[in-house]
Amino acid sequence: MISKYYNHKNRRNMNGPTAAVIRYEESEGKAPKVIAQGTGHLATKIMELAKEHNITMQEDSSLVQSLLDIDLGENVPPQLYSVIAEILLFIEEMENQY
Repeated sequence: MISKYYNHKNRRNMNGPTAAVIRYEESEGKAPKVIAQGTGHLATKIMELAKEHNITMQEDSSLVQSLLDIDLGENVPPQLYSVIAEILLFIEEMENQY
């Protein structure tokens, strides 16, 4: 077996885009859940649907890779809370500006 090592940029160029969708309901007070994920054509479709429904997207390749390792419907692990909190704050600021 030949082992190859890729950086994230080369991997994205070879496999196409990646996407993961999390859902967080502040009123429920529960952890965010991974509700969709995919690579290539599926990731492109996820991003198109997000644009159609005016869902704000954030690009973070290392976070997406971590989210792709989580099964659908599973809670985001506590190790990722701080990164997700930053993204949610950023999205809230954007929504308040527009």
